[in-house]
Amino acid sequence: MLVDIGAYCLMPNHFHLLVREKNEGGIQKFMLKLLTAYSMYFNKKNERTGSLFESRYKARHANTDDYLKYLFAYIHLNPVKIIDPEWKEKGITDHDGAKEYLDKYSYSSYMDFVGEKREEGVVLNKTAFPEYFDDFEEFDEYIKEWLVYPRSDLG
Repeated sequence: MLVDIGAYCLMPNHFHLLVREKNEGGIQKFMLKLLTAYSMYFNKKNERTGSLFESRYKARHANTDDYLKYLFAYIHLNPVKIIDPEWKEKGITDHDGAKEYLDKYSYSSYMDFVGEKREEGVVLNKTAFPEYFDDFEEFDEYIKEWLVYPRSDLG
């Protein structure tokens, strides 16, 4: 295995992964395999050829616990941009609606972190990452805090 996956979110035009490299060069090899396989699948399904992605993937090293914990919020809150593209800058007016949207958004690992058992959860290796949250409720409260008090450092 090349990487452990801690969190993910698939968006309409991009995706986010939180991964931990298991072997030197593992992230690079994993991303090459993932992007190649997905491009081949998408091109075949849609009867097209050529590049699917505009540019290379971007990777950032999470060098502090605070930053790593922040990434769990950043990744899982990304779908809110679908219903309110400027929520980070202007704040969100319908907190309950945003939370409900996150609860139903099936293209991220959010549901797996709030206790829902899903087939998709098999890709996650939560034990490879620090346990920042004692239980599902604590994780859920952490996410709600970001919705109520958005900060510019959410990216």
